[in-house]
Amino acid sequence: MATKRRIWGWMIFDLAQQPYATLGLTFIFGPYFAAVATARFAREGLDPGLADARAQSLWASGQTVAGLVIAFSAPVLGALADASGRRMPWIAGFSVITVICAAALWVLEPDGAMLIPALVLFFAGFVAAESATNVNNALLPSLATGPMIGRISGSGAALGYWGGVVSLILVLLLFAENAAGVTLLGRPPAFGLDPEAREGTRATGPIIAAWYAVFIIPFFAWVRDTGPVARAPVTPGVIAARLVETLRDVARRPSLAAFLGASMLYRDALAAIYAFGGLYATLVLGWSVVQIGVFGIIGAIAAAVLTYAGGRADARLGPKPVIHASVWVLIGVSVLVVSMSRDSLFGVALAPGSRLPDILFYLCGALIGGAGGALYAASRSLMVRHADPARATETFGLFALSGRATAFLAPMTIGLATWMSGSTRAGLIPVILLFAIALFLLRWVDKNGDRAA
Repeated sequence: MATKRRIWGWMIFDLAQQPYATLGLTFIFGPYFAAVATARFAREGLDPGLADARAQSLWASGQTVAGLVIAFSAPVLGALADASGRRMPWIAGFSVITVICAAALWVLEPDGAMLIPALVLFFAGFVAAESATNVNNALLPSLATGPMIGRISGSGAALGYWGGVVSLILVLLLFAENAAGVTLLGRPPAFGLDPEAREGTRATGPIIAAWYAVFIIPFFAWVRDTGPVARAPVTPGVIAARLVETLRDVARRPSLAAFLGASMLYRDALAAIYAFGGLYATLVLGWSVVQIGVFGIIGAIAAAVLTYAGGRADARLGPKPVIHASVWVLIGVSVLVVSMSRDSLFGVALAPGSRLPDILFYLCGALIGGAGGALYAASRSLMVRHADPARATETFGLFALSGRATAFLAPMTIGLATWMSGSTRAGLIPVILLFAIALFLLRWVDKNGDRAA
């Protein structure tokens, strides 16, 4: 029973942290930030198209800096946590920062006066949430062995996506208002929040904070550190020596090195799709926050269902086939998105007022959610097959580094391509290239890992 509670506690962590990505990064706060930024830049005299591009570039800059911080802090944090034998205090500290930053997102009013502080707050919280997730992932090898690892990873990710679905539905029904000042129910935001000041949408930050604070409780109640606590102080010299030893170990293991390289590229591309999907819908298709929210619900439900199915496939076939299939799906979706606008599809003009772009983008949301969720769960399962349980946090720190070392690349190239072309659509072309290179590198990855190497 204690083991079962520990597994459930570990999986509930995904439930607690998922709304930061679902509500914050992708479907509610991110698009709201883009709309506020665009309006502010337009008031400052920019052409509407250039205002859109500058808003996207600003969001990309925030994501770039956050990714770099996560990338270069993760291995050090992992080595420190493993050497000390304590992981739970780190998760607790990062969780507190996440909650505080999320709650403070309320400050972004429609006039855009707090645009830069809101950007800093959001991505500071994002860094903390990702850091907590990296340490939590390192607990996975201690939960089970063999095929059960993939099943637990998939089930935990699926539970997280269901949390995203429920929280998104809650916000759409009761809080996030459209241009007419009403929610998806056709009523003003709950609790007397002022739609003119966009208080319903701004409440997303405090809702993320409250959700995290409540659902993280079972995690801390049921999950404990399992390794021995270090008796001697952990010095910078000890941490540096461990990191050097780990990097030398990677150089001697072609499968691990290829997997880290591939995951570095496909996770960077996937993060870009998540981060810019809502912005694309806002800037290219002209969707409202409510429409984007419905898009998010479709994507999150697909993610919950297909991630669970991916975990089952992982347990039966192994994680590598799941990763391959997911990346191919995401390449197809990216090509479709780049080739689609409000007025045309693959260069073919559409009838005025055609709803085909909307229908296709809803389908894209389902495919992105499902393939992205399965890819995430299978990736950490394959990482377990390469990780030494005694140094799991350090190894997952490298995994985080691989996912973030080029985190600046997709946002930077998207921002650069958007700026050079003046087109939001053209800015997403680099994502396709990243997925393609990742597929090539996966050829050298052992499907069973190389932990014994």
